[in-house]
Amino acid sequence: MTVTSTAAASHDTIRAVLWQGDHLRLLDQRRLPFEETYIDCRSAGDVAEAIRDLAVRGAPAIGIAAAWGVVLAARQDPEHLDEAFAELRAARPTAVNLMWALDRMAGVGADGADAFAREAQAIQDEDLAANRHMGQLGASLLGHGVGVLTHCNTGSLATAGFGTALGVIRAGYSDGSIARVFAGETRPWLQGARLTMWELLRDKIPAHLIADSAAAHLMKAGDVQWVIVGADRIAANGDTANKIGTYQIAIAARHHGVRFMVVAPSSTIDMSTPDGASIDIELRSPDEMLSFGGKPTVVAGAKAWNPVFDVTPADLIDVIVTERGVVEKPDAARMRALFGAAPMKTASG
Repeated sequence: MTVTSTAAASHDTIRAVLWQGDHLRLLDQRRLPFEETYIDCRSAGDVAEAIRDLAVRGAPAIGIAAAWGVVLAARQDPEHLDEAFAELRAARPTAVNLMWALDRMAGVGADGADAFAREAQAIQDEDLAANRHMGQLGASLLGHGVGVLTHCNTGSLATAGFGTALGVIRAGYSDGSIARVFAGETRPWLQGARLTMWELLRDKIPAHLIADSAAAHLMKAGDVQWVIVGADRIAANGDTANKIGTYQIAIAARHHGVRFMVVAPSSTIDMSTPDGASIDIELRSPDEMLSFGGKPTVVAGAKAWNPVFDVTPADLIDVIVTERGVVEKPDAARMRALFGAAPMKTASG
């Protein structure tokens, strides 16, 4: 089925990371879906704070924002550029795209702020092109008229535009591969409910929201043939860190014969991390579990454990889609065949 450019464009209208020439403008994702407000970042410290506070989130978007943070630092205080790099690196530990983008910016050397700006723009442009290519690759694997379930937010809000897993859904809906879309709430920050549903409906893709705990029941009902998710880090053997709750969805998918697809740019592949056990899983404040919107949801004195990612073993993943190509039934050998044996990046930079 041929997709017209007009139809495809109607499903791709959102840009959340916007360079304004002298500052970085970010769509504040904490306020969606009810308020579309922007934050203007005028220093590397502002960008680091936006990353830490989840005003900008999603592995590729974090890396892009950090790259522009380097540009701001290079223009304002080039003598203390190392400190800016360190502050940006420390903002979030799990998403390898952050480290990858900063390593790439560091490779520019001392050529000045304009060179940093060209590199940041290249990182952003390449991510958008990669997402569109991954969308085509992933959609071509789905079949026709299938139902899909996604978890967390992997769309334009999390990237330069179009999205990773949500990019496959955009492409698949445009070409008729996808007939039904379901999105899990993604607690405790409700990225699926607040962000993914906002993106889908804004871009005229009908979808149903489900409670995270309804995923297995949905699969049993036969309404879903594919789970499509993104990634924050993919290890050398194909183990994948993604938003908390992904692992249990993968287990349910295998039990019900539902195929499981991970979609991520090659910047998310960390060949220097051998397996999922080596991935640093971010723990955030228990307060995120104990309250919502500033109001307590649990009895006073309750405690909480709040990991924000988990690791899905490679043997539960049917296919990993990147802009470089597709890895079916990922393992260490198949990952090396596409991405090489030498480390592509390091977590510490």
